[in-house]
Amino acid sequence: MSEQRSQHTVYDVLVIGGSGVDTVVRVDSLPVPLADSFGVPAIREWPGHTGGNVALGCRALGLEVKFLDFIGDDWIGGQVRERLAKGGVDFEPLISATGTRRAVNLVDTATGRRMSFYDARDPGDLRMPRDFYLPHLRRSGHVHLSIMDFARHLLDDIEELGVPVSTDLHDWDGLADHHREFALRCDLVFLSAAGAGERIAAVMRDILREGRAEAVVATAGAGGSYLLTRDGSRTPRPIPATVPPGPVVDSNGAGDAYVSGFLYGRLTGRDLEECARLGARAGAHACTAEGNTDLIGPAALLSS
Repeated sequence: MSEQRSQHTVYDVLVIGGSGVDTVVRVDSLPVPLADSFGVPAIREWPGHTGGNVALGCRALGLEVKFLDFIGDDWIGGQVRERLAKGGVDFEPLISATGTRRAVNLVDTATGRRMSFYDARDPGDLRMPRDFYLPHLRRSGHVHLSIMDFARHLLDDIEELGVPVSTDLHDWDGLADHHREFALRCDLVFLSAAGAGERIAAVMRDILREGRAEAVVATAGAGGSYLLTRDGSRTPRPIPATVPPGPVVDSNGAGDAYVSGFLYGRLTGRDLEECARLGARAGAHACTAEGNTDLIGPAALLSS
């Protein structure tokens, strides 16, 4: 089955789920003191979210990208369509009656750190039809699966077709049930070190021991990232952070850029440690601009 799939590959990366619009409010510091009102700089809106940002990041690196997701028939969904089209992403949406996902992100102007208030919108019974997604699975070299609840129902077909799959668990603490199936059924697993805190190494080992992943990557912002692989030590290898090429403006999307850089490295045949270094470079670049307005290209990613 996987041999038949590889003969008809059209897309380097198929991204499933995770589009939406961020409303970004820049504040002097986090946490915000309690007050009736604050004056803030211009409030901006950036279409993207985790799946959209990974799709845009991979496309900016020259990969052929297909993106499938639910959005609403609303002006927010229109923003998502427009941004993905501008970025050259082949986006094929389904319409959800509950509307397009949104988030309000408070961003610390001094450090670029953020606090996100996420409105997922999707109803619990939302499902992507098999006759919609299966033709695209069969033509894709790699799947990146956002942790939308509907996306977990694609895992059986992804496994049967033998398509490599990655996911980003974001700030998973290693305990919440929602993330566990994604963690244990994907080949590459990304997560933020912040979620599990001092337990992050144990969580990474658990994912390798209980699941199918060849590698687990924990990102730690300015602290770099950590890589744990099946054929290496039980202690995650530290990957140094890349110094951003300019002032840090906004950390929104930095983790998604890391994933894009890592996937570019993997899909172009580089070893896992080099992939992590490329991810770090892409993530650092993303911090120097607002939203996803300045995505790194292959020349800058590969520059020494």
